[in-house]
Amino acid sequence: MEKYHENKKLQLLLGLVIGIVFGFLLQKGGVTKYDVILAQLRLMDFAVLKIMLTAVIVTMLGISYLYPKGKIQIHPKSGSLKNSVIGGLMFGVGFAILGYCPGTIAGAVGNGYIDGLTGGMIGIIIGSGIFASMYSTLKKKKWIEDDHFSEVSLFQRMKGNSFKYTLPFALVLAGVMAVLEVVGV
Repeated sequence: MEKYHENKKLQLLLGLVIGIVFGFLLQKGGVTKYDVILAQLRLMDFAVLKIMLTAVIVTMLGISYLYPKGKIQIHPKSGSLKNSVIGGLMFGVGFAILGYCPGTIAGAVGNGYIDGLTGGMIGIIIGSGIFASMYSTLKKKKWIEDDHFSEVSLFQRMKGNSFKYTLPFALVLAGVMAVLEVVGV
């Protein structure tokens, strides 16, 4: 494990490969299309939710298997409830206006959708630049705070076999997806 964690080039390559596969799956699932995102936001088509729940289940079970064996490390970042609420509201407004989230923007650009490039990718770059330039001011004025509510992950707090927690939760999420499929949304 130590050699893998010291090899930054291998980590970047693996991240690139996983990102390309994830983007391909997003595209195949149809969630890089504005109409599909809009239907999700209007609660008419839950394809996006089903894809994201599938990703949560796979990740959760993967971590449950790999973390106790020491095959992966978890590095949660500190944050704050205030930051999360403000960031979530900003994300939600942008998502509702444009119809894309960062992952689906990349997929839309890959599909050649001009709105994904102009409103999405360029918007992310400009917005990130504005935030970076204002960061120290926002920090001084206490708009951004660190209350460290997430310095330890749930996996680090679990005692014993983590599957006793994650497997039932994964089954509940799979049940939710099955109900959505039966209902036809």
